[in-house]
Amino acid sequence: MKEFYRLNVAGLERDLPLCKLNDKLKIAAFVIFGDPELTTACAAALLRLAPEYDYVITAEAKGIPLAHEMARLDGNRRYLLARKAPKLYMKNIHEVTVRSITTAREQKLYIDSEDAARMKGKRILIVDDVISTGESLRALEQLVESAGGVICGRMAVLAEGDARDRDDIIYLEKLPLFDSEGNEI
Repeated sequence: MKEFYRLNVAGLERDLPLCKLNDKLKIAAFVIFGDPELTTACAAALLRLAPEYDYVITAEAKGIPLAHEMARLDGNRRYLLARKAPKLYMKNIHEVTVRSITTAREQKLYIDSEDAARMKGKRILIVDDVISTGESLRALEQLVESAGGVICGRMAVLAEGDARDRDDIIYLEKLPLFDSEGNEI
């Protein structure tokens, strides 16, 4: 039984562990946390493909290192973060509900009025590590639209499952799904 998937992305190679999603399906776990070489390479590759934008937005948590590195490489630009829980400093909160394939329960994403004001009328680039079902992407789109931002692009390091066939997402590589034995499907 296959336990890893060898991924080549942004000129680097990584072995991703296969994780059971249900009795018939496994996914390859792409975790950018703690891997600055991979984060920097992917951020640079995405920036080469990125449309003109004013701000990048990502969802907490796995998109944070990627958005941070993209902002750093692009002249230390400010980026925006949709939080998974409201923080004390947040005022006049915008919220949406999301159910991600990698999370066991329904979640919410939040931005505050300060970030909403930054987005109003601006070109917003949505960035994430992996887009699969598109649920997190949909939630970010709703937040941007509720703030009056203009979505200028959607980017990810990897497109998985149905996202592999979408033409509205810019991504670096396709990530296959796997059957219960670890065979690509």
